Amino acid sequence: MADNEKNIRQKECLKKLRHDIGYNQREISEKLGIPLRTWEDWESGRRAMPEYQLRMMVYYVKLTFSYKKDGFHSVNIIRDEKGNAIVVINDIRFKDRQNIDWYAVEEYLYEYVGENVEILETADIVYIGNDFPKEVKGSEDTRRLKGTNAKAKANATTETIGLLQYATNKRWQENFKSKHGTDAKYGWYRFTSRFALPVYSTEGMLERYNIYRIEMLVRHASDDKLYLYDMVNTKKEKETNTPSQQ
Repeated sequence: MADNEKNIRQKECLKKLRHDIGYNQREISEKLGIPLRTWEDWESGRRAMPEYQLRMMVYYVKLTFSYKKDGFHSVNIIRDEKGNAIVVINDIRFKDRQNIDWYAVEEYLYEYVGENVEILETADIVYIGNDFPKEVKGSEDTRRLKGTNAKAKANATTETIGLLQYATNKRWQENFKSKHGTDAKYGWYRFTSRFALPVYSTEGMLERYNIYRIEMLVRHASDDKLYLYDMVNTKKEKETNTPSQQ
C-alpha cells in the first residue's frame, strides 16, 4: 500500500473511532497519553503510525472507553439568573489576542465537517459543511475583530457543537446576494448563543468569567437543509463570579 493511501485510510479510521466514542481530539489524546499535535498529525493524514499500532489502539479504545450517551456532545453549561444557558469554555486553545492564527482555527474546524447538530430549542438540524472553516477564517466579520473579541471568537469555535445545541432566538432574513442564490436559496437564519471564558489572575487563580454573545449564521440551501456558515457579531456581555452549574 502506498504511503499516501495508508495515511488516508488511517486518517478515516481514527476520525471514525473518535467520533464513535464522542471525544474531541484533545480529549482522546489526553485519555491515551498521546501529545495532541501527534494525534492531529495522524488524523490529518500528515503522518501515519505502524499498522499494528493502529490495530492495538482501536482494540484498546473499543474495549476500555465509555461512549458518550446517544452520541450527544458533552457540554459544560452554567445558568444565568433567568435560567438561560451559557456554554463554558475552560480550555483556551487560542491564547494570543493580538495575533490570532486564523489558519490554525480553520484547520481545527475541519474536524467538525460532516457533523449534524440538533438545536434543542427549535429541533432544527444544522449541518456543518466544508465552507464553514473557510468562512470563519476569512469572513468580513473575522477581519474586523480585534483584541479580546477576536480571541473570544477563536475560542468559541472549539465549542461549535455546544453553541449550536444551546442556540436560541431564531430569526430569518431574506437572501439578497446573487452569489448565494443556491447555497442560501431560502434565506438565512440567525441564532443567538452565549459562552463564558475564564479570566485568571497573574498567580493563575480563577477570578471570574467573561460572558459573550455570538450569532450562529445558518444558510437555508436549495436542498432544503440548514448549514452553519459563520459565527458572527461576538460581543462581551458581562462578568460573573458565581455561575450556577447545570
